[in-house]
Parts: sequence; structure tokens; C-alpha cells
Amino acid sequence: MAFTNKNLSVIAYANGFTMWHYIENSKLSDISKSGFFNPVKNLMNVGDLIIINAGDDTAMKKVVSTNSNVDIASV
Repeated sequence: MAFTNKNLSVIAYANGFTMWHYIENSKLSDISKSGFFNPVKNLMNVGDLIIINAGDDTAMKKVVSTNSNVDIASV
């Protein structure tokens, strides 16, 4: 499934750091693929935290590792 902008929200922002929440009825492995968040790469910064609630009932915390191509990694 493709990224859906309405499913992304800001939980907190301070000193250039943003904590995001994303909910999607897709598998975590699909949401975690490189470039999934590219539609909003201009909003995300290296080191931002994304809490993902996936359709397979998995909640994971991820960190943005690049902002030219949004890659995320487990923390």
C-alpha cells in the first residue's frame, strides 16, 4: 500500500526534533521499506522518530536515517 498523508501526525516537536505517528492497515514490513515516507521527506529530518502502528498489530519505533531518501531503522 502507498503512503497516505492523512495517516501521519506530529506528536511532539522541539529544537528541530519531531516525533511522528503513522497508522496504516498494511504490514510493518511494507511501511518500513526504503522511500515509503518520501512524499513527506521535506518535512522529516535525520533523527526524527516515527511510531508506526501497522495493520499486522505491530507497533514499532523507527528513526529517519536520511532525508534525501527517507529510510528508517529500528531503535
